[in-house]
Amino acid sequence: MVKVLRSIVCGPLESHAPGFAVELLRQGYSRSGADQHVCFIAHLDRWMLAEGVGLNGLDTSMLRRYLEERRVAGYREYLSMKALVPLLGYLSPLGVLPVEEPAVLGPVEELLACYRRYLLVERGLRVGTVRGYLDNVRPFVATRLRGSMLELAGISAGDVTGFVSSACLGRAVGSAKLIVCALRSLLRWLHLTGQLPVPLAAAVPAVAGWKLSNLPEALEPCQLDRLLASCDRRTPTGRRDYAVMLLLSRLGLRAGEAARLGLDDIDWRRGEITVIGKGNRGERLPLPADVGKAIAAYLRRGRPASAEGRNVFVRVHAPRGALTTGGITMIVFAAAARAGLGKMHAHRLRHTAATAMLRAGSPLPEVGQVLRHRSVLSTAIYAKVDRDALSVLARPWPTAIPDGVS
Repeated sequence: MVKVLRSIVCGPLESHAPGFAVELLRQGYSRSGADQHVCFIAHLDRWMLAEGVGLNGLDTSMLRRYLEERRVAGYREYLSMKALVPLLGYLSPLGVLPVEEPAVLGPVEELLACYRRYLLVERGLRVGTVRGYLDNVRPFVATRLRGSMLELAGISAGDVTGFVSSACLGRAVGSAKLIVCALRSLLRWLHLTGQLPVPLAAAVPAVAGWKLSNLPEALEPCQLDRLLASCDRRTPTGRRDYAVMLLLSRLGLRAGEAARLGLDDIDWRRGEITVIGKGNRGERLPLPADVGKAIAAYLRRGRPASAEGRNVFVRVHAPRGALTTGGITMIVFAAAARAGLGKMHAHRLRHTAATAMLRAGSPLPEVGQVLRHRSVLSTAIYAKVDRDALSVLARPWPTAIPDGVS
């Protein structure tokens, strides 16, 4: 029996509970937060003791059974597998957990696993992008399931167009374009690997959406000031959020690029940062003085010493790992709500950066370089917000024709 923080552990987890508590504190959990986790683990320990389950029997199915019984017992917290992640992360390197047999993949998932390797290795796509491709094409692959086999050779153009018509029904243009893009990629791969005798990528219908049809929504300078002023820079969280949004609005970074920014990507002597963008391309950008000052203030008096990894922006709460793309988006979302600007996504700050550069006199090619566009067509949409340049193209409004003049 051992007392860890305020909990008694006397079962199979007894010898590991003290080290687990130390690891929680090292990861940045407060003492009360660590105590709550250990209390949860003590409950698991008592359940294992009552059920006669040792560490060598603590597999996924057993843990799910425990959580189900915990829910039935009326507990309101620590009810999902996510609650067990800290403990499993601590025990796994010690080699005390059972080695589970890999799940047997069905034909659909087996094919998608091969396609996933192709996207990651041959195409060099990011894990998140690949996940989106798989989610979009999985329903199509499932339509080719015949018993325990996939029938791919008989796919016809009608099958392709029929799936697109049903899958895209009622979806937004952007969502539908993701589906057809992923499906074209899958069909090219199937033909490339000889699983599809006829190239059918061209049979995927295009989505009715016109380029340059929308007007980028940028914040006005006063709105941007309100957004940034909503951050309380007396607190570590405020300093972090202010640095994130200043970076997005001045350099036009995407949310994922800001999340991936590492400490080693900042060259303080040269005043440059290296941005890892789409396709894992690294490109250097000048670091404006105000952005550098905001990041430095966060690193000195905001980024916790217990932060894990080399990412610049990390979570406020333990475990203090890197912020995700969703975390960056939520920073902007919460700040916009505080500033009374309504619902706002991080990409709007990218539009704000581009619009500000145009209004300051920067030509479109320079804006495209900062935004790291591969095609000039991607930058061309911002010509629609350059009112000064457009005004010389506008024809004068016709005046009334005097009477008697034909």
